[in-house]
Amino acid sequence: MNDHLTTALRLAAHGVPVLPLRAGKLPFGNCPACADNACGGRPVMRTPGPCDCPRPCHGWAAATTDPHTLTSPAWASAWRTAAALAYHPGGAGITVLDLDDEAAITWARAALPPTRTVATTRGEHWIYRGAMPSANGVRPGVDVKSCMAYARWLGPGEGTMAPLPAAVRALTVKEPAAVRRAPQSLTAALTGRGGDCPHRTPAYLARGITMAVQRITDATSAVHATVYRTFLAVLSTHGRCGCLTDTDVQRLFSAAQTRGESPRHCADAWTNARSALGM
Repeated sequence: MNDHLTTALRLAAHGVPVLPLRAGKLPFGNCPACADNACGGRPVMRTPGPCDCPRPCHGWAAATTDPHTLTSPAWASAWRTAAALAYHPGGAGITVLDLDDEAAITWARAALPPTRTVATTRGEHWIYRGAMPSANGVRPGVDVKSCMAYARWLGPGEGTMAPLPAAVRALTVKEPAAVRRAPQSLTAALTGRGGDCPHRTPAYLARGITMAVQRITDATSAVHATVYRTFLAVLSTHGRCGCLTDTDVQRLFSAAQTRGESPRHCADAWTNARSALGM
């Protein structure tokens, strides 16, 4: 066994999912059967799938604590050529704040509670106890690596690991964009109340909610904007006549949260959409 595999087995024994990295600090590429996610992806990927490939495919999602997998023939060639070792922080229940330069380190020392630190080639990794969504560029020179990400193993570091503070969680929360008021003509067209409502047909409403959920689920970029626009469309059609039920709204919120939106973002987007329509 080489040094990377020996270290990997030691970390895995302590519950830290690990994987080898090739030159350039990158995961090994997918095998032909997994190329372009043809296999459907691993169950822990954003889109769950049936992949049972024995190789270290799918980047961070291949990280494991299973010693039999780590020492299997399918992983042997990767270990022989591995240039570094990585781990999945979220899988270990921790968050790595990757500080790329001295300015970022200075900011962290002033704004965050001290915790375990690991020296890197350009800066430091600050490691907190607790997992959260990952994001790059949350501040100049600052990346957050936790769920759905990997970090290089550069040693155990120094200091006591502190609980993940709210200040770090807040780094990945984007405030919703200001919403412009809807044109008066649109508001006026939605002022009807009471009486017969053409939207009360159960099939019509169910179809509309299903289409809205699908629109959110299919979003591959600008998810927050897509969620807001979808909420706006649903409210513009069903928001005035009393068709919407709590169950309908919960379906929309649940769809948004499966795409990475927080409950707060869902509530803010819903409120903003209502405000835009003068509701």
